[in-house]
Amino acid sequence: QVQLVESGGGLVQPGGSLRLSCAASGSIFSRYVMGWYRQAPGKQRELVANINSGGSTSYADSVKGRFTISRDNAKNTVYLQMNSLKPEDTAVYYCNAEIRPLNYWGQGTQVTVSS
Repeated sequence: QVQLVESGGGLVQPGGSLRLSCAASGSIFSRYVMGWYRQAPGKQRELVANINSGGSTSYADSVKGRFTISRDNAKNTVYLQMNSLKPEDTAVYYCNAEIRPLNYWGQGTQVTVSS
């Protein structure tokens, strides 16, 4: 069983930055594919970015060039650096850990981009 705890959400003005963190329990964190998803009101949950055990990353087109995912295996933590935030980035952001067939979710953290 893996527990994921997100932090770092909040209210930010358009153009601002936030860094989300997700701390994971367990001893095999380095083997997980870690991802950040988001869900806006009335919309489906979507993949924002993920990073595999080798450090390879992928991003949704809507966040490429603005968001950066990274991981620190020594701290069992994955990060999402979000720059140049837009109102359309407003959503609940969820951390995900996957090592097939297992899949774990955090409780989510709210990100609101508004002036």
